[in-house]
Amino acid sequence: MVDTLKKFFAFCSRENRKKFYVSIVLGIIAALFGVLKITAIGVMLQAVLNENITNRDILLAFGIMLLSVVGSSLVKYRATMLQTEAGYGTAADKRMEIAEHMRYLPMGYFNENSLGMITSVTTNTMENLSDIGTRVVMIVTEGIFMTAVVTAMIFGFDWRIGILVIGGLFIYGFANHAMQRASRFSATEKVRSDSAVVEKVLEYIKGISEVKAYHLSGKYNRRLENAIDENVEANIHMELSLVPYMSLQSFVAKMIGVGISFTAVLLYMHDSMTLLNCIMMLICSFLVMEGLEKAGMNSALLRVVDLSVDKANAILKLPVMDIQGEEIVPDSYDLCAEHVTFSYGEKKIIDDISLTIPQKTTTAIVGPSGGGKTTICHLLSRFWDADSGTITLGGRNIKEYSLDALMKNFSFVFQNVNLFKDTVANNIRFGQPEASMETVIAAAKKAKCHEFIMALPNGYETILGESGGSLSGGERQRLSIARAIMKDAPIIILDEATANVDPENEQDLLQAIEELTCEKTIIMIAHRLKTVEQADQILVVGNGKIVQRGTHQELMKEQGIYKRFVSQREKAVSWKI
Repeated sequence: MVDTLKKFFAFCSRENRKKFYVSIVLGIIAALFGVLKITAIGVMLQAVLNENITNRDILLAFGIMLLSVVGSSLVKYRATMLQTEAGYGTAADKRMEIAEHMRYLPMGYFNENSLGMITSVTTNTMENLSDIGTRVVMIVTEGIFMTAVVTAMIFGFDWRIGILVIGGLFIYGFANHAMQRASRFSATEKVRSDSAVVEKVLEYIKGISEVKAYHLSGKYNRRLENAIDENVEANIHMELSLVPYMSLQSFVAKMIGVGISFTAVLLYMHDSMTLLNCIMMLICSFLVMEGLEKAGMNSALLRVVDLSVDKANAILKLPVMDIQGEEIVPDSYDLCAEHVTFSYGEKKIIDDISLTIPQKTTTAIVGPSGGGKTTICHLLSRFWDADSGTITLGGRNIKEYSLDALMKNFSFVFQNVNLFKDTVANNIRFGQPEASMETVIAAAKKAKCHEFIMALPNGYETILGESGGSLSGGERQRLSIARAIMKDAPIIILDEATANVDPENEQDLLQAIEELTCEKTIIMIAHRLKTVEQADQILVVGNGKIVQRGTHQELMKEQGIYKRFVSQREKAVSWKI
């Protein structure tokens, strides 16, 4: 229990940890205010037993009781506010810290780990910590402090009863330790099943079109239902497996109370304790039971807190790429790769490639699917680090740049555009949050977006749906280009940006790309002949190697992949019904 509490507080930021510590101190003060009620009762009992109740006794007891209630309420209110602020603040801080940490993870991490796991950590796990975790930690600590204060008061009345309480607390500690051990497996299973449910829900939603198209609803429904059923079973199992231990804890707590009462009465009957102290011990016995049950009944959930902290830390401890470079502004924007090799796991993806891309030239990368085209672009922009070889920008190894300094030189337009659930204007100004609306509109006009944006219900203030689902593919691509125009980076990477565009949008999209790429270094992955043949150089990639390179005219004179590629495209274009 103590180790979990220490781990939880170490997990919090310094500011939030300070709030928790202050709330703990306030919890001790609240407990002290709470036991003042015993003093008030003692004043009245003394007067009753002396058969001499005066107005002074009544007012004194009333004043002490009022101080206890008001003081305890005010202190608990402030402690609760601090706990709430610290709990939700910790969850918010860690979500941001995880997001920031993932910026510097190699892209391979996101291929190895499902979106569901990451989503589960940033939602369920953080929610457990901010809501359940915080309340459990504070309730447990409050119960411990209340028990400690009442035990200290008991020692003040009678040391013999105090020793009895200490002995009972040791037995209670053994029972609680047994429950903590029992919760280890069930809590682990609960957290695992929580993640599995999120993964299956996301998988089902992302693949809903395929599910409907191929009549897979029964199969995928069963997979989702199975995950939900397993989660239900895990939660029920956790609760039921802990019931015997919780019952044992409760029994020990009650027996401590019974022991205090029995011993106090026995001592009084043998004239070894005054009647006043005997009655006070009877009252204290209930307070000890209350404190123990408050701490014990919730302590089983500390295992969930422990696992939640471990899951969040597991992401935060993932090794990031070496990003501690310099804030370099390159003298030129020539890109070079020399003998670069890259493997994903055991599979070699890029095999000893070398290339040079002079600044303000256009390089097209073509080749069969899975040949390594996108991986080359990712290596050039340092989404991944090469296993061997060097990549330079402006004559400097890209690893010498800080990652942020390097990224300032690249803009990307991907085949699959990611738009955020925000206004159209904010999606465009993503790279320049402080940009004026005039600048946003100017970029939108260059990207041929302005007309369709103005046709939206609220123009530039229209809130887009998740991933821009309310827009066509071409419209999403042009918004992505407007975003890249806003960034105005010297190197543009186009990853099959026109692959999924309908003919009605193609001309606007090509004009938008022309605006984006004017006077820039262009690296494009493309399958369309018209976007390739004007390139200054064409790199033909197959099985992780550059198997051909040259201009369109040069490559058409060779027998190889490129000539077959062009021939196939020409046949496809000339084919008619």
